[in-house]
Amino acid sequence: MSASPYQGLQDFVAGFPEFVQPLLVAAIGMIPYVEGEGSAALGILVGINPLVAAIAGAAGNILSVVLVVVFGARARDAVVARRGRKAEPVRVGAGSGGDPADSAGAAEPVGAADPADPAEKPSRTAKGRRRLSAWLVRFGVPGASLIAPLALPTQLTAAFFVASGVRKGWVILWQVVAIVLWTGLVAAAALGLVTVLGWA
Repeated sequence: MSASPYQGLQDFVAGFPEFVQPLLVAAIGMIPYVEGEGSAALGILVGINPLVAAIAGAAGNILSVVLVVVFGARARDAVVARRGRKAEPVRVGAGSGGDPADSAGAAEPVGAADPADPAEKPSRTAKGRRRLSAWLVRFGVPGASLIAPLALPTQLTAAFFVASGVRKGWVILWQVVAIVLWTGLVAAAALGLVTVLGWA
């Protein structure tokens, strides 16, 4: 059995009580771009039981997504209600001299991106949102959710779906499916790596 390059980290994690170790994995799983799969793989590499690490990582990731969906949906509802109140005078009194920007803003879907400045290089997140938008149109929420981790973290994906008007329950369901699938695949790969290299 070869020595693990993560021996120091393994010793550090081993210093915590066993019931705390999965909580650490879950907390790391709430971090965007690390998420359930990253935290589960890290947990396995530092010697936590693979099944425990996978469940804890997925649980932390799912909790963060549920929080994003709940608070994101509330924010969207507030924006829609505010825009509805702004647009009301324009609809009732056409030609009353209201600000055209109000009526234009009311028609704009919540979460729509502003036109990009051609001179400005799009960020990684902006590129991911464009990909996700195309996948959402092409594959619907189920398909887009399953492949979205290739473009954006699940937290940002969930926020995008909610802002686009997708029902909360539907977003949560398919994000949970995606998190479980990706965490399971990456955890299995990490376990295979640890086994093959003899780091267990």
